[in-house]
Amino acid sequence: MSGQHSTYEPKTGFTRWLDSRLPIIRLGWDSFIDFPTPKNLNYWWTFGGVLAMCLGIQIATGVVLAMHYTPDAGLAFNSVEHIMRDVNHGWMIRYIHATGASMFFLAVYIHMLRGVYYGSHKAPREILWILGCVIYLLMMATGFMGYVLPWGQMSYYGAVVITNLFGAFPIIGKGVTTWLWGGFAVDNPTLNRFFSLHYLLPFMIAGVVVLHIWALHVPGNNNPTGVNVKSKEDTIPFHPYYTVKDGFAMVCFLILFAVFVFFMPDALGHADNYVPANPLQTPAHIVPEWYFLPFYAILRAVPDKLTGVLAMFGAVGVLFALPWIDHSKVRSMRYRPAAKLFFIIFVLVCVGLGFCGANPPDKPLFGDGGIGFTLGDANLNSFVWLSRFLTAYYFAFFGILFVLGFVEKPLPVPDSISTPALSEKKG
Repeated sequence: MSGQHSTYEPKTGFTRWLDSRLPIIRLGWDSFIDFPTPKNLNYWWTFGGVLAMCLGIQIATGVVLAMHYTPDAGLAFNSVEHIMRDVNHGWMIRYIHATGASMFFLAVYIHMLRGVYYGSHKAPREILWILGCVIYLLMMATGFMGYVLPWGQMSYYGAVVITNLFGAFPIIGKGVTTWLWGGFAVDNPTLNRFFSLHYLLPFMIAGVVVLHIWALHVPGNNNPTGVNVKSKEDTIPFHPYYTVKDGFAMVCFLILFAVFVFFMPDALGHADNYVPANPLQTPAHIVPEWYFLPFYAILRAVPDKLTGVLAMFGAVGVLFALPWIDHSKVRSMRYRPAAKLFFIIFVLVCVGLGFCGANPPDKPLFGDGGIGFTLGDANLNSFVWLSRFLTAYYFAFFGILFVLGFVEKPLPVPDSISTPALSEKKG
């Protein structure tokens, strides 16, 4: 795909002059106008464009908020209230930024699950997948640090809990924790560090996104069949077909976005974060934002602190190895019935882990705790035990994919992208 001949022709003297010195218009034309794209992409592929839009919204609103925010432990909470009450349209900018983080993660989870289902992580797209995982890690760091900045109760204790996790690592743990704190406790230096990194990381994400798009344009898009492009008949130009399709999907996504911003901006947050941080009053139940809840459940599912931290980081780290774990020669799970079944269970497990993370670990699943199952002295009627079962499947799923690569018998795969479309038309 990267060897495609450029069809861009400068029309004016200025564009010819610019093209001979900095062919940036040619790059845009070849990448987003005339780029040959598989003609069978469905709406799951529109979330790449949605994510680019979300990143732009987050950077734009974040820059404006930074102009009015004060990264000081004694002033941060009031500066957020100042933005909400006194800055022109500050309430809207703040709600767009806060809700935008949730929309960003919603879109990235759909984008990643689509990639797993249709085999977009497989050769020759391993680097593309790894860069996507790097973007996800940077998003997690950015989201966590941004959640700390309002300096409410949940922000403060979220920072305390997460930074203390690094202390579980032998030898380096104490030093890393002290560096993150900027002292010996979560305080003003911590807030300054997090504000600085929260401002920097989105621009790093934008840089990796450029690499991600570059890596995409070398082998070209995957498609729902998982079959490689074999002829010009299999592709169409990106514009106007996919620009219109992606544009429609973005408008639909923005409607959902606007519903949360204007009608329920606090639905995805926590009420305790509207109380100023108080180191002497711990909230009854400390929870992170919803997009971290599955990993929080995995952390709490393991009794040993170090093992739990390793499991939580391992839940993300295993995604980097997925191109080599899932080694089946058939890309798309559309033609892999067994893999499709285990994938559906995996998605439900991830949702279940999020539900577990949102509830206290010792809270009973049914009734008052007297109803349920027991294993020795352990009462299985609790969210912590449900988290353990779901965590076991989360990691087992990747082992199952590895085994299926040897034993699964896939359905017949079409010879080309055009084959199923042409056959249906004839029928």
